[in-house]
Amino acid sequence: MSPTSRTAPPSGPLAGILVADCSTVLAGPYCTMLLADLGADVIKVEPPEGDGTRAWGPPWVGAGRLAPDDPGVAAYYLAVNRNKRSIRLDLKTEPGREVLRRLIGRADALVENFRVGGFERLGFDDATLSALNPALIHLAISGYGTTGPDAGKPGYDFVVQAAAGLMSITGQADDAGGEPTKVGVAIADVVTGLHAAVAVLAALAGRERAGSPAHGRGQRIDVSILESTLAVLVNQAQNAFATGVAPGRRGNAHPNIVPYESFATADGAIAVAVGSERQWGRFCAALEIPDLAMDPRFATNAARVEHRTALRPILAERLLAASTADLLQRLDAAEVPCGPIDDVLSALTSDQARARGMVVDVDHPRLGPIRQVGVPFKLAGTPASIRSAPPLLGEHTDAVLAELGFGTEAIARLHTDGVV
Repeated sequence: MSPTSRTAPPSGPLAGILVADCSTVLAGPYCTMLLADLGADVIKVEPPEGDGTRAWGPPWVGAGRLAPDDPGVAAYYLAVNRNKRSIRLDLKTEPGREVLRRLIGRADALVENFRVGGFERLGFDDATLSALNPALIHLAISGYGTTGPDAGKPGYDFVVQAAAGLMSITGQADDAGGEPTKVGVAIADVVTGLHAAVAVLAALAGRERAGSPAHGRGQRIDVSILESTLAVLVNQAQNAFATGVAPGRRGNAHPNIVPYESFATADGAIAVAVGSERQWGRFCAALEIPDLAMDPRFATNAARVEHRTALRPILAERLLAASTADLLQRLDAAEVPCGPIDDVLSALTSDQARARGMVVDVDHPRLGPIRQVGVPFKLAGTPASIRSAPPLLGEHTDAVLAELGFGTEAIARLHTDGVV
């Protein structure tokens, strides 16, 4: 894997789109990273102390090989800030707010995740933003939305996973003594970033498309972590609506499909996903228990769901008698969806992940080549790309200020006054 160049020109379908990114931590930066991967010029507006994730270590990348007093760069920050330019800006000062006003005046989109009312208190209410740039798309990310009894509360991924019901269906099964468990990554923040990016892309398309109600105009977009997490409950939410009963925890088992879970093997474990009746027959044949497929208790998925407590021990005993490699070979040959239960490093270094470009080296100005998770969407005509490493704090301040029309003396004064 050859390192990418820090001077590679923007490419992708969003080349030419300017995004003012006033968000911090995860949901907003994840959204703007996706836009940047697609070619947008994302200006990361950071407070004087920098994005909070710059201090979220260990682990630190570069620790022990930089200067003795240099701890390195937080891996958390590196995860969601590539392809951006950083400007350090104190928005508590009037000169700092003037810099942001100039940037907003030129931007296609503004992304911020201040607590509800916080951005307005800095002087950036909807009317002001519209006057600065009538075509501006303003994405406001909050914990619980701008209305309702919880609107003013801060939003943290872990708390929202709990409040949105996600933890109640995650973890070891209720009857196994399990307790509600968060997902292993900040999934509430991540899906919020995904929903936010989709909304921005939709607003950009509507602004450009003749005949759209939004043609030629900007608009405000509200995305909350709570609503995004509720939205990804999908079938579990519909199950609750259908039955009037809140679903519980089933460990790795699926509430609507059987068998669709993990099983212990003679030397480890595998994941099995039998998603159709054809696959069920092939699954039983591969395990050399073809008669099981015809058992009336298990002949259809509905029957298997009803009789899962009788079926699982039969399957578990059969799979426990064979090795992981043998079972994967047999089930793959039978075209039954299955896979190893890999750890994160194994997954990232798998042959398939490498073949799909999901590990990329990129040059960092202090660290040298660092690894990044690759771009998950492949556009044939206007491909997304990783062009630059996550920026140093304020790395592009002077260049951005010059682009906004500030002269050499004005830039020097902003530095002297501690605005940038």
